[in-house]
Amino acid sequence: MAEIPYQNMEGSSQAAKNLTHLDPESQVEIRGMTFSEESIRKGFIRKVYLILTVQLAVTMAFISLFVYSEPAKLWTINNPWIATTSFLTMFAVLIIMACCGEIRRKTPHNFIFLALFTVAQGLMLGIFTIRYEAQEVFTAVGITCAICLGLTLFSLQTKWDFTMMGGFLFVALLVVFVFGIIVAFFPGSVASSVYSACGALLFSLYLVYDTQMMMGGSHRYSISPEEYIFAALNLYLDIINIFLFILRR
Repeated sequence: MAEIPYQNMEGSSQAAKNLTHLDPESQVEIRGMTFSEESIRKGFIRKVYLILTVQLAVTMAFISLFVYSEPAKLWTINNPWIATTSFLTMFAVLIIMACCGEIRRKTPHNFIFLALFTVAQGLMLGIFTIRYEAQEVFTAVGITCAICLGLTLFSLQTKWDFTMMGGFLFVALLVVFVFGIIVAFFPGSVASSVYSACGALLFSLYLVYDTQMMMGGSHRYSISPEEYIFAALNLYLDIINIFLFILRR
């Protein structure tokens, strides 16, 4: 059976997260400057979660297709360029969205680029899940849903402010990324398990951080309401990375 060129999904998703956090404080504003009106905050949060829901639905559709459809599996295996093209498309779009603020905030350009990114990421996730049984994949999906729901509820009610941890999380992300490269070259069951646990924990913290950044209110930092695409993208990457680390446990 032909080898699928896209074999390190966790590494590419971590790199994607690196790109969206090149400067952890670059897209934030001090509290009281952005969410002075509760209606603006609520409208912003609703928009972010609506976009995130569509992204996750599209991704889940790709995963289900490749898990249950044998023709889709064979088509991907016989055409390895599909994974490569999706990979390059995802990173090209992500670089544009991370570096070009005007494009990220301008409609409909922002939705077009986000749609391209979501389709490319969903296709890669579908290809990645080919190596697993359906039960393993959807068990990981269920665990991810439970973790994300619990962390989101925690983020909404806790008095702890995680928005000041941006620098720490960014450094931890780089450490995990390098650790992943080492594990790839020197594989082992213990090292792989430790890597998966560290990755899942890190992106769980990132989910809390990004959720509180979106909420604003009494938190030290908040993301601008104009950055609803950026906020949805960060939450999406957090969830995807948690899923990947749980799946590869």
